[in-house]
Amino acid sequence: MGHPLVVNAVELLRRPGTRKRVEARCSAAEVGIDDPRIEAGADLDVDVELESLTDGIVVVGGIRVPWVGTCRRCLRPAAGTAEFTVDELYQPTPTDPDAFVLVGDQLDLRPMVREAALLDAPANPLCRPDCAGLCPTCGIDRNEGSCSCAAPPADDRWQALEGLRGRLPDRE
Repeated sequence: MGHPLVVNAVELLRRPGTRKRVEARCSAAEVGIDDPRIEAGADLDVDVELESLTDGIVVVGGIRVPWVGTCRRCLRPAAGTAEFTVDELYQPTPTDPDAFVLVGDQLDLRPMVREAALLDAPANPLCRPDCAGLCPTCGIDRNEGSCSCAAPPADDRWQALEGLRGRLPDRE
């Protein structure tokens, strides 16, 4: 039996407007992900719908990818799940520069899943949204305690921009 992300597209290609749902779970290694943010044995969940057009197949749906890393504020281990949507086009002869190539009668979703996972896994993760980070002076983890260190002195190089702050309208 083939890989669950390699779909026989004969029926889709034969009749434009045909839809097919693909739900699959596979490991990061199975789709060729080699990135320290995503463990090789991590399970990726793919839930997409394929719809045939006259010139290709549109793939729309969602992907869930577990990630690991180091919190950018407190340097503790961080982990989570990135959830994102995909809306991609597969074409036998790509006319769209962003389209994936549809080879023969097989629609291989692995390159799309790999690309989406690598682009959407956080490059600079947080252990939690309200992480207070480390004190730049003494290094205490501000999530676990506080210190009596004074705020770092202001950098004079930013004074010219501070003068503009009052003159510019607030942006929301």
